[in-house]
Amino acid sequence: MSRKVLQGIVVSNKMAKTVVVSVEQKFRHPLYKKVIKKNKKYKADTGELKLSLGDFVKIEETRPISKDKHFRVINIIEKK
Repeated sequence: MSRKVLQGIVVSNKMAKTVVVSVEQKFRHPLYKKVIKKNKKYKADTGELKLSLGDFVKIEETRPISKDKHFRVINIIEKK
């Protein structure tokens, strides 16, 4: 089974061992052919990583860690 891997920007780091990552997806509207941006926020487990606001990270889907935390941070692509 393949795991979903997404890239996004850290928008909140106020929780212990958890960050909120905003993932932007672009797609073309099927009828009007306009490019549409869609943002979705995911809570991700950080483990021992120290992340700050604005960091660009890669997250991977995992087993449920809590009620609404189903992703974990794999690595930091770019520090703010």
